[in-house]
Amino acid sequence: MSSDGPRWPNEFPYRWDADDAVTRRQLLRFAVYTSGALFAGAAGIAALSRLRGGAADGPAVRVADVADLPEGQALYFRYPGPEDQAVLVHLPGGLLVAYSQRCPHLSCAVVYQRDEQRLYCPCHEGVFDLRQGVPLAGPPRRPLTPIRLHREGPVVYAVGVGS
Repeated sequence: MSSDGPRWPNEFPYRWDADDAVTRRQLLRFAVYTSGALFAGAAGIAALSRLRGGAADGPAVRVADVADLPEGQALYFRYPGPEDQAVLVHLPGGLLVAYSQRCPHLSCAVVYQRDEQRLYCPCHEGVFDLRQGVPLAGPPRRPLTPIRLHREGPVVYAVGVGS
């Protein structure tokens, strides 16, 4: 140590009397306003989602004649737009179900596997139930997006997306 006193005050680059830093009160005010804005944004998104509802009506698109799709078979089609892939499955007993082919995990294409009676995502080995589209195995945690169907005589139409 030198006789001039401790060395640390000279090495510290800030002078407290010239400090223009943000006060605690200003920092707290900023944090409160930012938190309030984030909360308001999340509440607004939730309100819009609730107003929009879970199901969206789309254009009515003719998908198939039931006679052309035997039980246990699937038909791939595009709905609601030309870029959106979907699958229609004719289940045993005459039940028809349709889902978006987009896997909710990472948007890979889901395919119908007749022998296993399931919908399968080959990207990460996701498996979905045919009747409800819920995940049975693999990383997907959300169900497939259902496509609502309407039947007029022998003709099946896709009429909306969602439950």
